[in-house]
Order: sequence, then C-alpha cells, then structure tokens
Amino acid sequence: MLVDGHGVPLILVASGANVHDVKLLPATLDQVVIKRPAPCAGQEQNLCADAGYKGHPAREAVLAGNYRPHIKQRREEAEAKRREPGFRARRQVVERTHSWLNRFRKLLVSFEKTEASYCALLSLAAALTCCWRQTITIYG
Repeated sequence: MLVDGHGVPLILVASGANVHDVKLLPATLDQVVIKRPAPCAGQEQNLCADAGYKGHPAREAVLAGNYRPHIKQRREEAEAKRREPGFRARRQVVERTHSWLNRFRKLLVSFEKTEASYCALLSLAAALTCCWRQTITIYG
C-alpha cells in the first residue's frame, strides 16, 4: 500500500500471503495514477518505508521512481524519539492506514475466490476511508 503523508491510501496491490512486500514495490510504484507535483529546486519526492525494504532491489525501485528513500529501522526511530521530543515516526502513517482498513471485518480474513473480487473490496474500503478522512478534515 502506498499512502500520502496523512495516511490516505493512494495505491493498493494485492498478492498471495507467501509473497514478500519488497517484491511488490516496483509494481506498487508503477501504478501511481496521480500526477505528482514537479519538484522545485532543492525539493525532492520522499518515500518512507520500514526496514523490510532495506536492500539493493528496493533501493533501485525507489530511485527508479525518482523518490528519495527514507528507510529506517525501529531502533533508529526510537533513538530519534529520545533525542527529539516532537519526533514522529513516519512509517506509523501506513500502519495507521492498515488499522483503518482492518475495521472492515470482511477484509481481515479473505474468503474471496478470486483476486479481482478481493481487490475490489480493498478498493471499496480504501475509497470509504478516503471519504471518511475528508469528512473529518472538513467538519473537524
């Protein structure tokens, strides 16, 4: 899953449970349908990920997508929290979005017979999450 800085899901890619997430990184980054803003001078597109994406193949995929990688382990974020009082771990944004999608109990255990129907349910849950987030933003 790829989310923006506020946790709004942008891209969902589904596969079998036996496929590691890092193998889906190029497919996920290739499915970006929103035109990204052109970076200004000195400003880069950032991509935050957890330590599961550390390694040469993931780094190549991130750099091929013209992103600046921010891949940290939990202990690095814990140390940063101790040093900087207002520090927030960026990867928690994705974990929070996963938690929002887990509220849709039909998605917790997949009994769908086809990948297409499961992806459709994921997309519906993501759309409802986007709508819910927009409502909270507007009405407080």
